[in-house]
Amino acid sequence: MKKEKNFRVLVINPGSTSTAISVFQGSNEIFQKTIRHSLDELKKFDKLMDQYQFREQLILQSLEENNILLKELDAIVGRGGILSPLTSGTYYINKNMLEELRERPRIEHASNLAAQIAYEIAQRIKVPSFIVDPVAVDEMEPIARISGLPEIERQSLSHALSLKAAARRAAKELDKSYQEINLVVVHLGGGISISAHQKGKMIDVNDASSEGPFSPERSGGLPVQAVIKMCYSGQYTLKEMCNKVMGKGGIVAYLGTNNTLEVEELIAKGNENAKLIYMAMAYQIAKGIGEMATVLKGEVDGIVITGNGAGENGALGNIFVNWIKERVGFIAPVMVFPGSEEMKALAMGALRVLTGEEEAKKY
Repeated sequence: MKKEKNFRVLVINPGSTSTAISVFQGSNEIFQKTIRHSLDELKKFDKLMDQYQFREQLILQSLEENNILLKELDAIVGRGGILSPLTSGTYYINKNMLEELRERPRIEHASNLAAQIAYEIAQRIKVPSFIVDPVAVDEMEPIARISGLPEIERQSLSHALSLKAAARRAAKELDKSYQEINLVVVHLGGGISISAHQKGKMIDVNDASSEGPFSPERSGGLPVQAVIKMCYSGQYTLKEMCNKVMGKGGIVAYLGTNNTLEVEELIAKGNENAKLIYMAMAYQIAKGIGEMATVLKGEVDGIVITGNGAGENGALGNIFVNWIKERVGFIAPVMVFPGSEEMKALAMGALRVLTGEEEAKKY
């Protein structure tokens, strides 16, 4: 068995109009590139999954141009698509997974392309291909699934890759294993996930597309009666209402931008309305953290805040995170891991399997 530092892994993370790729030598990223796709290029494809060969060729071209040899790769790992509910871990990409993503996608999402592309490239060079902690990771307890209406069950759809990676990092900083601690972990991005982790399992999390705090471009949970009236007012189509909730809700609905750096610039210039809305988002996040602390019965070893929204490079420094910390610091120590480490989290998931630390699961 090779040592970790000798394994070379290609990481693939498709977005709606881009494909991010990285190559890791052990835990060190030795190459990274984000390939941009114009809307004109993408509109040629009737279905999202039809894009996979187009994106695959661009990846192969980028690797060749940068002298990354396929034959030197030990594994390919892609961001997991929105599959049926599954437990956390690293999964072999197999035909069952690919067929579901192609023929019966739970939700159409760019991440669904990753497994197909990773599998195709891996087949060329006869190496394993994996996904790690996809959006559909579901470790919720039965009590957390009850919504209030028998027809609707709460679902676990979250930034699981980021949440799990941050939880493992926090465990190391606490000099404990992930399996022996309780954490509340928050991902701050275009959407916001707040999760409760108990002894190595994410036992509850808000659905970042329709629950929890509002975010830069999502409405979060809303007063249901008012939403019903909007839906039946005759002023909006189904598509328009869906866009209001996800894509055109939250900060962008109030302030006309989903860029938090621009919001901080407005606040720095004395815009009191911008400050109120921004503080309200921090307020709702803090409330969500408090809720997850009750899930853990107050036995919380740490609160972890991660994601690009946790950065400290804005016009107001780390004021947003401080607004959250001042409301929740009484619960447990707060750890802040700014930025997104999704690419590294994917690579480390593959490395844990390649080094024998973890056994890959079959879908």
